[in-house]
Amino acid sequence: MTDETATGLTADRNALIPAGIGLPFILVTSCFALWGFANDITNPMVKAFSKILLMSNFEGSLVQFAFYGGYFAMAFPAAMFIKKFSYKAGLVMGLALYAGGALLFIPASLTMVFWPFLVAYFILTCGLSFLETSANPYVLSMGPEETSTRRLNFSQSFNPIGSLLGMFTAQQLILARLDGASRQAREAMDPEALQTVTAHDLGIIRAPYVGIGLFILVILVIIAVTRMPRTENHGDRLDMGPTMKRLFANRRYTEGVVAQFFYVGAQIMCWTFVIHYGTELFTAQGMAEQDAEVLSQKYNIVAMVIFCLSRFICTFLLRFFSPGRLLMSLAIGGFALTAGAILIPGITGLYCLIGISACMSLMFPTIYGIALQGLGEDAKFGAAGLIMAILGGSVLPPLQGAITDLEQIGSMSAVRASFVLPLVCFVVIAIYGLRAFRTHARATA
Repeated sequence: MTDETATGLTADRNALIPAGIGLPFILVTSCFALWGFANDITNPMVKAFSKILLMSNFEGSLVQFAFYGGYFAMAFPAAMFIKKFSYKAGLVMGLALYAGGALLFIPASLTMVFWPFLVAYFILTCGLSFLETSANPYVLSMGPEETSTRRLNFSQSFNPIGSLLGMFTAQQLILARLDGASRQAREAMDPEALQTVTAHDLGIIRAPYVGIGLFILVILVIIAVTRMPRTENHGDRLDMGPTMKRLFANRRYTEGVVAQFFYVGAQIMCWTFVIHYGTELFTAQGMAEQDAEVLSQKYNIVAMVIFCLSRFICTFLLRFFSPGRLLMSLAIGGFALTAGAILIPGITGLYCLIGISACMSLMFPTIYGIALQGLGEDAKFGAAGLIMAILGGSVLPPLQGAITDLEQIGSMSAVRASFVLPLVCFVVIAIYGLRAFRTHARATA
């Protein structure tokens, strides 16, 4: 592996991307798209596995538990690895685990049992944890602190491009190609026929993951042989105790970890259960279940397009508004649209659910940037805490899945009622945005 090279990163205090690091910046930014692909090819698999393996919504949502549990489990080991070696080494390790987990879909699909898929997802996301723990603070450090949050938002703008590709792959290469037999028809099949259908469908799921695994290996080699800017001191002593004490004493950071937990939970819930929301709506209108699922995924793709466009727009708006103020405003908007998805039946409620993505676009990198601002070398472990907060995507979706399994809550469908969970999440995010805005206002007064 080629060592990183020192370079002048702060010559221009207003530079978004300093001169001389164009290729390394592009390579690091490409990782944002790669984990976006993994996230959003996986969200529709909750519904797919539930039908293929005849499981409840709660059991199917264990995909998200394993997926985001990997982020939680590996975040601090990744931070220690990066502290001992470098951001570049963290990227290479992350890509290796990502590829390894994706290729494990080959033996998992042959067993036709659920738990090997969960193991594959867990290993894959251990790699994503390395990638995010490395790439986010690396981008922040690739230039002056004055433009760090805007620079991270710019790099994060390419995350939804990968997400769009993941969603499109899930729709066209997985959901649309699964056997058309409904859950009820599968339950009525004899064991031999069911095994044949199950093997076919799991093979359909396997193919895109194997393809991305092989592609990741190519990216790994390219990054390994490219000279990258060095922004840290190699061989630093792992003074974890004093570092953690400073981090826990920093309220902006600790509150940021809490806000990130609820943001990731809200994002995953909105993008996972839009399939359930749309399927319930369209099947009630007489559409076949598989057609309803494919159409719902199209709406999910529209949501991601909105998310992508909004990310670029919000990155531009950060030139004129403080991060905390914009975060608070969008969280209030997310709250209002989530309330609409709960209270307004029919297609209008679905439109509200899709519109939430416009409000979520800014949140992850902005919370990240606010929380890490001014941490210096502590940002390496601070970044790990914020990646561990992705546990929200592991804990909250199964709770929403358990609610949807109730089918009906009073006069309201359980699917619609379940979105009370993201509603609460947006309240927490709005409060964090307000507190960050007040801090900024005091600092500039």
